[in-house]
Amino acid sequence: MSRFEVATLVLAPRQIVFDVSLSVDLHTSSMRHTGEQAVAGVTSGRLALGDQVTWRARHFGRTWHLTSVISACEPPSSFVDEQASGPFRRWRHLHTFEPAHDGAATLMTDVVDFAAPVPPLGALAEVLVLRRHLKGLILLRNAHIQDAVKAA
Repeated sequence: MSRFEVATLVLAPRQIVFDVSLSVDLHTSSMRHTGEQAVAGVTSGRLALGDQVTWRARHFGRTWHLTSVISACEPPSSFVDEQASGPFRRWRHLHTFEPAHDGAATLMTDVVDFAAPVPPLGALAEVLVLRRHLKGLILLRNAHIQDAVKAA
């Protein structure tokens, strides 16, 4: 199993950053380069506790489907999305939001725990390829969140 963490300062109040982070439409827009689409479950709007969404995207030359569920949600402090079905043996993404700069900004932290299929080859793929690829996707999404709240 692998883990990585990304911390991003967003120049907007915590509630706004929290709400934007649960937007299916923003996520889809941020992953446009992968052709990612929400194809089942909640396919637009804002996710809430218990909601599921199935994503279809192209990575490493192959189309993948991943169904995630919002398994925990404590507005505006945190939420968790976890894989209900898909390519990983395990996928858990904790999103936390802490006020910064007297509430004018938010420290958004992503903690991703994942395990690739097919051990022990999957563990090698986690180290050599997946961790860097997935972290890059999180950084891209976070930059998109920063731009979205700036434009609002």
